[in-house]
Amino acid sequence: AGVQTVKRAVQLDVASRFQESLVCYQEGIDLLLQVVKATKDEAKKHRYRQKISELTFFSDGKYHKQIRIEENATGFGYEKLFHEYLTEIVSEVWVEDPYIRHVHQASRYLLYNFLRFCEMLIKGPCKVKTIHLLTSRDEGSGRIQQMSGLEEIQQSLRSYGVTLNIEFSSSIHDREIRFNNGWMIKIGRGLDYFKKPQGRFSIGYCDFDLRPCHETTVDVFHTKHTKKI
Repeated sequence: AGVQTVKRAVQLDVASRFQESLVCYQEGIDLLLQVVKATKDEAKKHRYRQKISELTFFSDGKYHKQIRIEENATGFGYEKLFHEYLTEIVSEVWVEDPYIRHVHQASRYLLYNFLRFCEMLIKGPCKVKTIHLLTSRDEGSGRIQQMSGLEEIQQSLRSYGVTLNIEFSSSIHDREIRFNNGWMIKIGRGLDYFKKPQGRFSIGYCDFDLRPCHETTVDVFHTKHTKKI
C-alpha cells in the first residue's frame, strides 16, 4: 500500500498537482514507517529508512494555501472545505475555538456547528479515534446548556468508538483545526462562518453547502510531522 501511494504521489507531482501530491507523499511515509516498525530484518529496515529519507526530502517543502470566502457565498460546507485533507491515516483531530458554546449564543448555532463537524469526521474516509476540543466556558446561565450539549456530543461519539476530550481556557483566542497527518486549517471565524438560516424550513437549514456564509479567510498549512526512526 505504501509503494502504491508513493507511485501515486510521483504521478501527481509530475502532473503539477502539488497539493494532492504532498498528501500522498506524507501518507506513503506513514505507511512505510509502519512497515519499518513491524520488520525485524535489519537489512530491510535500512532500505526502508533510506527510502523514507528520500521521500521526506521531496515532501519537506512548506505549504500554504489561502481561501477567501466572500459575504453570502455558498458551497463551503465542512465536507467541501476539509475533505481533501482527511486522508485514511487521520485518527486524531484537534479543534481550538473559543466559541463552542450554547446553541442560541449571539443567535448562532455554535454547538450544532461542532456537531456537524464531528458528523463529517465520522463519515470518513478517515478513521478518527480521538477528538480534542479546546474552547472557553460560557458565562452565566449558558454554562449549563453548554456543558449539557458537549456531554451529549461526547456520549454520542463514544457509541461510534470516538473519544472526545474537552478542555477549557479563559485565554484562548486563536481558531485552528489540526489533523495528525500534518494538515492545519485556520479559519478567521472558526467553525462559525455560516449565517443564521432564514427559517427552520428554508433551503440551507440542513445542507451547509447551500447556507450563505459570512466573509472570512481560510488558511491551510502543512507541518512536517514525520518522526525520526
